Amino acid sequence: MKSYRIAAIPGDGIGKEVIAAGIEVLQALARREGGFALTFDHFDWGSDYYKTHGVMMPEDGRDRIRHHDAIFFGAVGAPDVPDHISLWGLRLAICQPFDQYANVRPTRVLPGITSPLRHVSGPELDWVIVRENSEGEYAGVGGRVHRGLPEEVATDVSMMTRTGVARIIRFAFDMARSRPRKLLTVVTKSNAQRHAMVMWDEIAAEVARDYPDVTWDKMLVDAMTMRMTMKPETIDTVVATNLHADILSDLAAALAGSLGIAPTANLNPERRFPSMFEPIHGSAFDITGKGIANPVGTFWTATMMLEHLGEKSGADRLMRAIERVTADPNLHTPDLGGKATTRAVTDAVIASILADNA
Repeated sequence: MKSYRIAAIPGDGIGKEVIAAGIEVLQALARREGGFALTFDHFDWGSDYYKTHGVMMPEDGRDRIRHHDAIFFGAVGAPDVPDHISLWGLRLAICQPFDQYANVRPTRVLPGITSPLRHVSGPELDWVIVRENSEGEYAGVGGRVHRGLPEEVATDVSMMTRTGVARIIRFAFDMARSRPRKLLTVVTKSNAQRHAMVMWDEIAAEVARDYPDVTWDKMLVDAMTMRMTMKPETIDTVVATNLHADILSDLAAALAGSLGIAPTANLNPERRFPSMFEPIHGSAFDITGKGIANPVGTFWTATMMLEHLGEKSGADRLMRAIERVTADPNLHTPDLGGKATTRAVTDAVIASILADNA
């Protein structure tokens, strides 16, 4: 039997609730599958840790999780901790040193969920957004001088490297090639950003020559928002910079029905470091402790983690359970317009896993 060690970092807010639910579901799934086992090591890093220790995670934190098979991450951010401290102190402090440069966010309308795009002609949306996850606008290059004075200056410099751009675009072409439509949209802003984004366009055209079987097009990011809402059937796989894809993927999740159902994988494709898997909804302190957080995004994230680990049968069984549960309006949490609790959804998914004879 295969055994996997998973680093569980619930983080902040509802992250603690949904990661607990995800672990419960994954353990039930492992028992049902019988071919693998999961061991979870828990790390209490996050904003509460920061308030006690002055840092979001210990100095040797990455060394403590470096040899795990995967990282199961909840959320980061708290109202009384500045966002730039929480983000750079935990999530980005893991993603960047572990070179998790490919952020993958699938978007699909699950059974029983109504998309705001329900009146748009064509098939329901089924997208994958590939986000460059290591450089660009979130490289951390910049600074502030003359603080508090009228002449104060602040800069954030977007850093694009040929290596970083080429590898994420190649990853996206590979992703598009693996999907039935073999269709890729490269999102850019090269009309206004005439250096790095022009290089992005040029590299995309160079890489495309190695993928004659993939149809690709290019679109400015502002126009892409209109295309996503007005012509969703024309989109399949998308690749964009760190900032552009961060924004577009939240729009995609909303168009699929709720941020609460959206998953993410932060991948180190070469597997030199563990990859990290997280729902995209954030810490949501407005509903923390109420027992109504939607765990579906975490469960879907868990399927991506299982696929990464090579446990496709388990991933498929979990996805079937998720779809059976979302198909029942009585099991929709408030973000989907229902009244179900986190506990009720978790129990229903576990029951569906155990009843699945496939």
